[in-house]
Amino acid sequence: MGENRLVQGRYRLLDLIGRGGMGEVWRARDESLGRLVAVKCLKPLGPYHDPSLVAVLRERFRREARVAAGLSHRGVTVVHDFGESDGVPFLVMELLEGRDLSRLLQDNKGHPLPVEDVRDIATQVAAALAYTHQQGVIHRDLKPANVVRLTDGTVKICDFGIARLGHDVGFTARLTGTGVALGTPHYMSPEQIGGDAVDQRSDLYSLGCVLYEIATGAPPFDLEDAWAILIGHRDTPPRPPREHRPDLPGHLERIILDLLAKRPEERPYAAGELVRRLGGRRATGAFPEAVGSALPDAGGSSRSPAWTHGMTTGPKALGTGLGALPPVSGAMLSCRWAAAPQKGAGNSATGHSGSAGAGRPVPAPPVERSARHREAVRLAGLGRWAEAGEAHQAVAAERAALLGPDHPETLASHYEAAFALVRAGRVTEAMAAYTDLAEARTRVLGADHPDTLAARQERAYALGRLGRHFEAHQVYAEVLAARVRTMGADHPDTLRCRHNLACTLGRLGRLDEACRTALEVAAARARVLGAEHPDTLVSRCEVAYAQGQSGRWEEALCIYREVAGARARVLGADHPDTLAARYETALSLGRLGRSADALCLYRELIVDRTRVQGSTHPETLRARHGLGVNLGRLGRWEDALTEARDVCLLREQVLGPTHPDTLVSRREIAVVLGWLGRWAEALTEYRRVAATREQILGPDHPDTLAARGDEAHCLGRLGRDTEAGELYRRVAVIHRRHASGGA
Repeated sequence: MGENRLVQGRYRLLDLIGRGGMGEVWRARDESLGRLVAVKCLKPLGPYHDPSLVAVLRERFRREARVAAGLSHRGVTVVHDFGESDGVPFLVMELLEGRDLSRLLQDNKGHPLPVEDVRDIATQVAAALAYTHQQGVIHRDLKPANVVRLTDGTVKICDFGIARLGHDVGFTARLTGTGVALGTPHYMSPEQIGGDAVDQRSDLYSLGCVLYEIATGAPPFDLEDAWAILIGHRDTPPRPPREHRPDLPGHLERIILDLLAKRPEERPYAAGELVRRLGGRRATGAFPEAVGSALPDAGGSSRSPAWTHGMTTGPKALGTGLGALPPVSGAMLSCRWAAAPQKGAGNSATGHSGSAGAGRPVPAPPVERSARHREAVRLAGLGRWAEAGEAHQAVAAERAALLGPDHPETLASHYEAAFALVRAGRVTEAMAAYTDLAEARTRVLGADHPDTLAARQERAYALGRLGRHFEAHQVYAEVLAARVRTMGADHPDTLRCRHNLACTLGRLGRLDEACRTALEVAAARARVLGAEHPDTLVSRCEVAYAQGQSGRWEEALCIYREVAGARARVLGADHPDTLAARYETALSLGRLGRSADALCLYRELIVDRTRVQGSTHPETLRARHGLGVNLGRLGRWEDALTEARDVCLLREQVLGPTHPDTLVSRREIAVVLGWLGRWAEALTEYRRVAATREQILGPDHPDTLAARGDEAHCLGRLGRDTEAGELYRRVAVIHRRHASGGA
């Protein structure tokens, strides 16, 4: 199984979802962002395959990464990252919760899908194809297994493994001249079969095959022999779908038959036209009926061409697709990611030989250790980070006993433990753990290894959380230089590091540099990944943040609104990132003094977050916090106090009393109490916040100093000027020391 495999120090493989023609797809956890993703890797082919074939497949895999990463549309699977680990190319995508069309048909016992489902799927796929074709990308392998319907009804196209860029015909031609058939026989266009020029109308033909199958329960040419299927596509008119299914509407049958025209010029020219026709308009006769000839005689052109030798029909939609494949135990990504256990070694599924050794504690059995790791991951998924950190530490200790303290598996568990410590608010401990981990990986893997750089980058993040932004800036700059040198300036990991550097510049008050760097990263990501790729939009948000901190809230508001619109189009209105951009929009309105407008946005956002994420989700509570702040700005202090206390209580229950969000709510209670003139009660709350922050973050952290400043202000309002003055002086001394140290 894939659990416990850490790819590039970030992606924890959990289990194998299935296998396709080129790769294996794993459910994985992005340890940096705490989200589930899908990781696709090139399937190991072994030493007996033709080296030229292996090279072609590797290049097609890399091509899929480059092509898919440049597409940003809600109907196309989002690509988050791509790269190579131990010589194995991998691709990181959003994890799709749903079923591909082949699985839908299987679940429906091979019966056709409801008419409204057929029309809805057709419309969404046509819209996605309209977008990809506008980008110059032709899929060339559209089939039911490559179309996924999510649980919310969204339909997405995936697997661009043999896609062609319209302006790059020569490159793709070199990839196809290897005797490897492109496409799947049941869904190939006549021009693909004949080796003729292929354009967007070939995808429309394949879509016609897909729609025919989900509308009737069988593909248009349901034959057992691959060559007979290909001849059928090339020469035989398909039977009208209504002969299989009389209740199918006539205009939908007309659309399907138009898509299945043998000659490209007789099909709809563009997917956008197909969207219009599916929108309820009946066929107008603009596209002639398909015209075909009889099957050629046995002694003529029916002879199988060389490139089909050894080609099988493959399974048609029913019962196929990644979603229909059970996880494969023991599947390997590479010899280092998942080495096979050695006979007699007595070790776990990690496959690394060795024993506990004399004098070492006896480690837990492999199955138990695997269960403990799954439990640690489960706790993290629930947000119980402190418990998750302890569980990962226990697994790390067991791995150290079995495999050694410097083994990559042991270090991977230390990485997970440190990650959990940061999320639990124990940042000082996490920073020390990342420091040790970076040193160990440097010693074992080398200074420029991706896992080493990942540990150093997380250490920089922890330094930033501790308020040590100058040191964080230095580490980010060093890691960035290494990433540029080893991966290139436009690699997603390099751009991610530059993005982090821009964030740190903003925290250092170097807002012009932060804004300029974030703009450069956004432009590079737009060029490499696409203007509406999620990572591009994240960098645009950082531009807006720097603008807001510079007082340019109108400009920030404009960007946040644009990002919210783009995310709604690409990811959907209910996606967490879309909701986050709406939150920033409301925050910007509040900063501009437009609290009534902000209040309306917060109320709408709270309703949507409660529906999508639940009433006690941290992001729902953050929106409620924003609502309370703006109630105060409108002078509704009693309402603001009630809201602040409710949010603080829920945050204590959900996140814990020392979580940063809980402390922000407690400070808001103190602020409102002050506005109500209840300064003695406010002082109690301010002191509680300051003491907790000092314990968790340290006495010199900016948030701790801000809390001490609040405390001093409150003392002054109570007439305790001597105490207030002394506290102000202590804070000023620390500020001066930081200023001189960071110069």
